[in-house]
Amino acid sequence: MKTATQRGFTLVELMIAVVIGLFLVGGLLTLVQAMKRTSVSQSGLSQLQENERMAMSLMTDVIQSTGYFDNPVVNTAASVFPVSSPFTVAGQSIFGSGAYGAAAPGNSVTVRYLTSGTDNVINCSGGISTVAATFVNVFSINAATGNLQCQLTVIVGGVSTVTTVPLINGLTNMKIYYGVQTNTGVSNNSVDAYLDATLVANWNAVKTVKLTLVFVNPMYGNSPGQTTLGGTPATISFTRIISVMSNMGVST
Repeated sequence: MKTATQRGFTLVELMIAVVIGLFLVGGLLTLVQAMKRTSVSQSGLSQLQENERMAMSLMTDVIQSTGYFDNPVVNTAASVFPVSSPFTVAGQSIFGSGAYGAAAPGNSVTVRYLTSGTDNVINCSGGISTVAATFVNVFSINAATGNLQCQLTVIVGGVSTVTTVPLINGLTNMKIYYGVQTNTGVSNNSVDAYLDATLVANWNAVKTVKLTLVFVNPMYGNSPGQTTLGGTPATISFTRIISVMSNMGVST
C-alpha cells in the first residue's frame, strides 16, 4: 500500500500568513496609540480644568479682599494704607500694570489689605497670619516657566518679608480690564467703563477686575490635525469678573 506524502506550507502560504499577521498587529498598534492619545488628552483636560479652577478661585478670594481692614470705627483706608510704591495715594489698595493687548506674559495686578491675626484672612499663597499684618499680593505670569506666581509681602510692625510663590503652571498670558465708575456724580457704585491699567486715572474708582487667564491647550498638537488650522487652538482663555468688595458698597 502507498502512504500519503507528508508536506508543509509552501513559501507563498507562509508569506500570506505573515502579511495577514502584520495587518492584525498594525491594527492593534493603531488602536493602542489611539487609546493612549485619548488618555493623555483626557488627563490634560482634567489638569487644565483643575488649574483653571484653582487659579480663578485663589485670585478671586484675594482680589475680593482688596482694601479690607478691621475696626472701621477707629481705622480708615487712608490711615492704614499709606503711600507706598506702587500705591501713589493714601487709601489706595489696588494697582495694575500693562496694556490689555500687551505681549505675553501680559499684565500684573497688585492688591493689599490687612488682617487682624484672628480673622483668618488668606494671602495669595493660601496662608494666614496669626498676628496683625498687611498683605501685599502681586499676581503675574513668569514667562520662563509658564507659572502663575505671586510675590507676597507681609508687613508686621513695619518690617517687610517678601517671598515669591509659584501657584499654577501651564499659562502663557494674563489680561486685565478694570471696571471703573468714571461718572463720580452718580453714587450708585456702578461700573460705566472697562479700562486697562494704562488708562485708569483713579484707582480708588475701580469697582471690578475683569480677569482673563490664557492657558496652554493640552489638545493642541496631541494628534494629527489638532492644530490651529485643524480647528484646535494653541491656547484656551478663561475670564471672570471679580468685585472689589471695599468699593462695592450698598446704594439705596
